[in-house]
Amino acid sequence: MDALNDILRIKLETLPFVLLVLMIAFAVHEFAHAYFAWKFGDPTAKMLGRVTLNPAKHMDVLGTLLFIIAGFGWAKPVPVNRANFKNPRMMGIVVSAAGPISNLFLAFIGTIMLHVSLKMGWVAFEGMTRAQDALMIFLNLFIQYNIVLFLFNLIPLPPLDGYRIIEDLAPRRVQAKLAQYEQWSIFIFLLIVFIPPIRERTIDPLFSLSYDILLAFSRAAFFITGG
Repeated sequence: MDALNDILRIKLETLPFVLLVLMIAFAVHEFAHAYFAWKFGDPTAKMLGRVTLNPAKHMDVLGTLLFIIAGFGWAKPVPVNRANFKNPRMMGIVVSAAGPISNLFLAFIGTIMLHVSLKMGWVAFEGMTRAQDALMIFLNLFIQYNIVLFLFNLIPLPPLDGYRIIEDLAPRRVQAKLAQYEQWSIFIFLLIVFIPPIRERTIDPLFSLSYDILLAFSRAAFFITGG
């Protein structure tokens, strides 16, 4: 089973919900990068107005369309000048990790909201009103897409956050070698995404973890909400 396609299969009637979810998820993700970079001493993102939850400051039209059409895309990247950090490596790792972790956090909050909604009768598994159905669709998409964004951004290819984390963790000599191959990263990325045999052996196993994360969150939310 193609795990990513299974999660990102978009129906026309759910498109407005997908766009709303992406606006929230992208905005929080980029805000997290910008906020921690600013707090660690780099004013670049703050000066560009990126320390905000306003989606208009973070959304990229082409990146959003590609996410909907092809299952991968991007928001406007937050510019970070690591030279302004007291500890560039450690603070760089935190700044890079803040984005994906924020999406994981949103997915967990969404799972709790879904369990609360079921417990309070705001949504149900059958016999729902249109408003209840809309809320159920939104919450499910909100959880799934934020988990996908968390996993997607951990792929160790530039310019994704997973690569930046590895880059900051690597010794100087390894960083120099990684830099030599950055120019080829987009071609490697396209091969991985669009060639099924390669995709099945690389990123599909990663995205299959989304179901394990969802199950773990559901159990935690069940415990927190008291069933």
